[in-house]
Amino acid sequence: MKPTSRLWTCYGAMVCVAVAVNLPPVYLTTFSETFGGSGGLSTEQMGRIPAIVFAGLVLGIILSGPLADRWGGKLFAMLGVVLTGVGLVVMGLAQSYPSLLVSALLMGLGAGVLDMVLSPIVCALEPRRRAPAMNWLHSFYSTGAVAAVLVGASGLDLSIPWRSIVLAAAAFPALVLVGFARMKVPPLVEENQRRDPAVKLAKSAFFLGVLAAMFLVGATEAGMSQWLPAFAERALGLTKSAASFALAAFLVAMAAGRICAAFLGDRARPIPLLVACAAASIVFYLVGSFFSGRGVALAGCIAVGLSVSCLWPTLLALAANRFPRGGASIFAALAAFGNAGCFLMPWVIGLVAATRGLHWGLGSAALAPALLAVVLLWLARPSRSHVGHPSTKADYPGRLPDAETLPRRFSD
Repeated sequence: MKPTSRLWTCYGAMVCVAVAVNLPPVYLTTFSETFGGSGGLSTEQMGRIPAIVFAGLVLGIILSGPLADRWGGKLFAMLGVVLTGVGLVVMGLAQSYPSLLVSALLMGLGAGVLDMVLSPIVCALEPRRRAPAMNWLHSFYSTGAVAAVLVGASGLDLSIPWRSIVLAAAAFPALVLVGFARMKVPPLVEENQRRDPAVKLAKSAFFLGVLAAMFLVGATEAGMSQWLPAFAERALGLTKSAASFALAAFLVAMAAGRICAAFLGDRARPIPLLVACAAASIVFYLVGSFFSGRGVALAGCIAVGLSVSCLWPTLLALAANRFPRGGASIFAALAAFGNAGCFLMPWVIGLVAATRGLHWGLGSAALAPALLAVVLLWLARPSRSHVGHPSTKADYPGRLPDAETLPRRFSD
């Protein structure tokens, strides 16, 4: 799949999402010192910052998702880029904890709009190779996150003011905005096809199961990504910059996993792959949280990046192939549930850490992949495997079908 200029613009927008979500964790303890006075912010207040980002994500998805099919993807892609850039500027200029939360909300709103609209745009650009396309798109989330973390960590190491780093990062959304202004975005639903209404999707037990799985995927991913720098610094004893580089390693592992999944293409059986990744995430979470050796614990935390890498894009591709006429609404629902999990888990970790310590706080996140494995095994049952279209030997849970072979109607 050779990327076109339109795909590269979408990849750049996904980098904007990554910056909005992953730059604040680099400075989580710095925010505590800057905005928390002599005693610093509490762990609950620290956890509230990424929680607000993900609350904005969900809100942006909910507000824009139902309108994208009607007004087109380009408008919302440009809106998301603008909100992300404005949020970065407000964060760089913030003078109080409440204004910091406002900036987190703006960044989350922009990232949410982009997260909602980029997947259906890329699926419209690559209708016959949705699974590889989704993994390529989301690999740029990981790549952008690595860049954001490395820049932030290098700034800490070189004593560059965090405000300068954040304000400089706002230049990238401006460049992406120019790309979208010149871009022709295809319709998000195939021509001559009626979009399946949300009510019809809501009646599908399989779709509801995928929504639950997306919630747990978001919780599994965000629990580690949002708390790893603070955990590495305060629980494992690393320096600020070393803790940030640990997050960069986590994101490199995530990017590598998604790129491998993209090259693997449609040959992988989706549910067995997802169950294996969920099981591995449980093990790595527990090792990272409770193993006494610092090196092994840190390796376990980083390995979570690899185990969660293909969960999100593979579920998106699975749903897009199962319900090809869902339009932007199906992606909005999936992204909303996924980011709701991202919103909840960092906050839960902070709450548990406030009473039991960071080791138990981070370890509590292992419950998410455990529940995810249960939901996935339920989806793999024969009574669920063929929900949505006629049962055939070549059908799920084998390879994901190409767009040309997808059925034109479904019932549940």
